[in-house]
Amino acid sequence: MNRICELFGIRYPIIQGGMVWCSGWRLAAAVSNAGGLGLLGAGSMHPETLAEHIHKMKNATDRPWGVNIPLMYPEIDRLTDLIIRERVGIVFTSAGSPKKYTPRLHDAGIKVAHVVSSSTFARKCEEAGVDAVVAEGFEAGGHNGKEETTTLTLIPQVRRATSLPLMAAGGIASGSAILSAMALGAEGVQIGTLFALSAESSASEAFKQRCLSLEEGGTMLCLKKISPTRLVKNALYDKIAAAEAQGASADELRGIIGKAAAKRGIFEGDLTDGELEIGQAASSVERLQSAGNIMTRLVKEFKEARQRLQGLEL
Repeated sequence: MNRICELFGIRYPIIQGGMVWCSGWRLAAAVSNAGGLGLLGAGSMHPETLAEHIHKMKNATDRPWGVNIPLMYPEIDRLTDLIIRERVGIVFTSAGSPKKYTPRLHDAGIKVAHVVSSSTFARKCEEAGVDAVVAEGFEAGGHNGKEETTTLTLIPQVRRATSLPLMAAGGIASGSAILSAMALGAEGVQIGTLFALSAESSASEAFKQRCLSLEEGGTMLCLKKISPTRLVKNALYDKIAAAEAQGASADELRGIIGKAAAKRGIFEGDLTDGELEIGQAASSVERLQSAGNIMTRLVKEFKEARQRLQGLEL
């Protein structure tokens, strides 16, 4: 059993990303029931909403599962209190330093993994005492690191920087991609885009269908003066890109985006003026599938790819 499976008590080292407006209890429970690790995406939930999803998760699965918390979330302290009170066993943190919250979560018996975009942050995570790290390349959807390091470049750099159990994320959408990540030093993967475009994802149908129609180059990284974010090209993206080309300030960019842009785009299906956050791998997704079928396919493809490589020589 590899260290990721042992750490989280799961059958397959496949973690479903805790994505805003996509990762509710239906998706997380489906992934956990299929042998992976489902995560609730707390970044788009008020504490009362998260509590509801936690209670439904407890009724929907007896397998391990967790919660993803962006550390820049305004109600982070209330969410942390709730997670401890509800005895959630696993927390993935992102978008901030885990130094402050990791000891408190550990004191409550919670395992902590943190998402990083560089080997420097991976070393800081080890110093902070986290149990595992996720090395996320800039192919990923939504919020990204400023380094713009690709996943294939990032994995070996983070592997050299830390001895912690390592998961890879960003652009991973097949069993072959899982195998390649492991060949570079990862012990598991975190997958977002595939599960965002699953039947159980809480994203709107309009958002899912728009993402299924994407071709290569259909997403771009922007908003580097605020928080680098990968978006589908639409009217809102065009406004952002034009403003950035003219040297717009962070405040000017926030004015263009407006409030609740990700909710408008992902959850409500505003394909024109909403933020449509999705990874580059969306262009390889042909149809909606259940999370269970996605898990089955990934495991099958992984085994087939490993078998193919056994006969290769240099």
